[in-house]
Amino acid sequence: MIKDRQAELARKNLDRKLAFLREQSLPRPRGGWIRAIRDSLGMTSRQLAKRMGVVQSRIVALEKAEATDATTLKSLREAAEALNCQLVYALVPKAPLDEIVRDRAAAKALDQFGPVAQGMMLENQSLTTGQMHEELERLTAEILNEPLRYLWEDE
Repeated sequence: MIKDRQAELARKNLDRKLAFLREQSLPRPRGGWIRAIRDSLGMTSRQLAKRMGVVQSRIVALEKAEATDATTLKSLREAAEALNCQLVYALVPKAPLDEIVRDRAAAKALDQFGPVAQGMMLENQSLTTGQMHEELERLTAEILNEPLRYLWEDE
């Protein structure tokens, strides 16, 4: 229980840190960040190659790889350093983490409840919409009280 509470607090803390990034829209320049920064600084690919200790063709390949999502973090970090930049890397959830967890629990509750509701309907014992909603909420809460690692297991 203490572990779950710590995970919840960590999730809320991480969400606060990521909220700013979630609100931002920072599309990568068409030719990639390396090329955009290099061009903005008035630096040639030959000059960047020298700063990185590589041949010029490596810079051309690096810029192309970045523009097509085929580069590595290590390469980006090295280029950033040579361009006097900081590489910022983050995975930014599309929604608040608590919302993602709750949505997953609700989906699992629906998966569990669906066959039961179907069986009840076949036996002419179907619940009202309100009762079904209440039962889904109860199941969701029950799932959220379990360790979160079970949330991500597909049965």
